[in-house]
Amino acid sequence: MCSYIVEKAALVGSAKGRKGWMRIDTANVYFDHPYYSTLDHVLAIDFTNEGEGGRDRVAVELSADSARALVARILAALASGEAAHEPAEEPAHEPADGRPGRALPDSTAAA
Repeated sequence: MCSYIVEKAALVGSAKGRKGWMRIDTANVYFDHPYYSTLDHVLAIDFTNEGEGGRDRVAVELSADSARALVARILAALASGEAAHEPAEEPAHEPADGRPGRALPDSTAAA
């Protein structure tokens, strides 16, 4: 029996379909009987652009174990990638004359 329970996620991204690259704005995610896979049930994700009518899509069907492993790897890639791409924090600078809110352009200029 099919549940027809679909979770929708709004996205900003792109995917490569049969016509080439396309913008995607929606993922339809469900766990049910597959369309193509030989598994009994799959986690299916259809990536579409509903803003352009949703006619084209990129679809995946994954076993439950594969889907869970993919979620873990996505989270790990985001964590390590964001850490690697964070801008370096600049050290806090004290004003040259030691008074808050007033810095002299050259420390030798203080008399």
